[in-house]
Amino acid sequence: MMKKLLIGLFALLPTFTMAAGPTMPLMDANIDLRDKASLQRGAKLFMNYCLGCHQMQYQRYERTFRDIGIPVEIGKETLIFDDSKVGSHILNAMSKEDAAKWFGAAPPDLTLISRVKSPDYIYTYLKSFYRDESRPFGVNNVVFPLVGMPHVLQELQGLPMPITEEVVEGDETVTKVVGVETDGSGEMSDDEYDQAARDLTNFLAYVGEPSRLESEAIGIKVLGFLVIFFILAFFLKKEYWRDVH
Repeated sequence: MMKKLLIGLFALLPTFTMAAGPTMPLMDANIDLRDKASLQRGAKLFMNYCLGCHQMQYQRYERTFRDIGIPVEIGKETLIFDDSKVGSHILNAMSKEDAAKWFGAAPPDLTLISRVKSPDYIYTYLKSFYRDESRPFGVNNVVFPLVGMPHVLQELQGLPMPITEEVVEGDETVTKVVGVETDGSGEMSDDEYDQAARDLTNFLAYVGEPSRLESEAIGIKVLGFLVIFFILAFFLKKEYWRDVH
């Protein structure tokens, strides 16, 4: 299993390292892995808008439902859209050949994307699409210039317009996109879309490390044990050395 995870991680790297660095500061995702309502909303967004192209080949439906508080039967009925079993990995039916033909390259698996990049990067990325008629899908992205995918959440956010500024580079003055401005054509208000982007980011962060909260809880218990052990050892040492002196 660990070998497969490492292979998946390195498979993701070339796709994302080719992207130019962000031309605007990353926004604070401010996620909370303990917020199960947010994780459930994020799972719904992923299954409805992302799974058609992006898989999670190292994450199972059943584990996901159990961790984020969705009863298995409800999850099976509302979040599995094909004949996958509840114990199956979260996969789609798109072949790599078709994906490469449609998008120029197969969309990456997203199981580990939050660890390859960061939650702040994902959140900013989801909020940084803008209209660009020169691109194949009519959109570009501030933090991932020349992005090769459509703005899948466009019906929710609308199609923002770019905010540009003139920048001097060497002897030339060039126009750069430094932000976006929403056009109000989406189903959601700006605040609602911000929350949706945060929910989806939260879910991807959970998938990247499903046992994180459990690990943190164990770590706290271990530290507590070490503190108690240290106190007992300290007084035991004093008791032994009392006879020596």
